[in-house]
Amino acid sequence: MGCYVHKLRTNIEQIHISTREIFLLANWAGIICKAQLGSTDEHRRGSHQTMAKITYIEHNGTEHVVEVANGLTVMEGARDNNIPGIEADCGGACACSTCHVYVDPAWVDKIPAKEDMEEDMLDFAYEPDPARSRLTCQLKVTDALDGLVVQMPEKQI
Repeated sequence: MGCYVHKLRTNIEQIHISTREIFLLANWAGIICKAQLGSTDEHRRGSHQTMAKITYIEHNGTEHVVEVANGLTVMEGARDNNIPGIEADCGGACACSTCHVYVDPAWVDKIPAKEDMEEDMLDFAYEPDPARSRLTCQLKVTDALDGLVVQMPEKQI
């Protein structure tokens, strides 16, 4: 089956939806080629783009320190760097809890507050911690997140 992204983009741009939202909608509808997710404007990276170092710690203690481009989410950084433990089943639409992490206590007050939708989805996460649990799809990477440390739960549900 071919990819229908161009036609979908043409039709949806008339109602002012972002390119990323178009790809999420298409992905949910099952009509997008996964390879095209890397070709959106948001995912094009130039050498001038600022990066933040994010440390992802697996439940078993294995650490992965990666640089993630500003503008992406912490979930996209994990996905793009093949970090195990963050499944991201909904692709970043805040419609599941499979990108749940525990934010290092030193960072809890440094990151933006949770919005209502994230709070609701965390109810479905495995062993959520009211203070430390976050969905990585809701954490946009900026210079302020340079050095962020997150720990994965034992499993994602």
